[in-house]
Amino acid sequence: MTKVIMPAVFIGHGSPENALESNKYTKAWESLSQKIPRPKAILCISAHWFTDKTVISNSNEPQLIYDFYGFKDELYNVKYPVKGSSDLAEQVKDLLKPILDLEYDNTWGIDHGAWVPIMKMFPEADIPVVQLSLDYNKKAESHYQLAKALKPLREQGVLIIASGNIVHNLGVISFDDVNSPYDWAEKFDNQIANLITNQQHQEIIRLSEASLSVPTPEHYLPLLYILALQEETETMTSFVDGIVYKSISMRSYLLS
Repeated sequence: MTKVIMPAVFIGHGSPENALESNKYTKAWESLSQKIPRPKAILCISAHWFTDKTVISNSNEPQLIYDFYGFKDELYNVKYPVKGSSDLAEQVKDLLKPILDLEYDNTWGIDHGAWVPIMKMFPEADIPVVQLSLDYNKKAESHYQLAKALKPLREQGVLIIASGNIVHNLGVISFDDVNSPYDWAEKFDNQIANLITNQQHQEIIRLSEASLSVPTPEHYLPLLYILALQEETETMTSFVDGIVYKSISMRSYLLS
């Protein structure tokens, strides 16, 4: 019998206001869910759970986190009553046991890097979601190697979603100039896209310290988790791209 491998996804999630909007990015996320097998559960690595060690949520009733401020009231009233999965958390813990002693941590929940795109993909909130944190003490190569250990989950019907942004510089964003990117942002976004096409993972890892496009690593690191899952016969397909607010890349990938 042919072994079914679940695809994996990197999503450039951008603003939390995408939860309220219907635009080319949210429509692409919605369409994606119709093109892949229905997952049994989702493991999400979000840029917004950046911790001093790698931890995982194992609550079956995770809280929704509104980890942002200054947005319209309507956004704080969005509900997405998704369940967690202690079983999936235990599977991840077992897979990572040779690498690290993964601890459970339920002080966080499901943050907007996870629930905003996932609610667009699966609006019924009927697929369990578990979050795995990003350890800010680890180098990019260590994140990449850790992610390789997660490969068996794909054979068990688990959809791995990594959520961040290839270019993410909040210090120079412009809300008045939505669709005209900085030259350096566009250049870096295209450079990474070319490297992904050519499977030059080590160069992508090296560029995790790019100054303007990656002033801090947390939004870039999730990309490495999906690259690490790639088999030789698989391709990374960019299913939507664009740069918003001049310095936020929305480029997203399907690994299949």
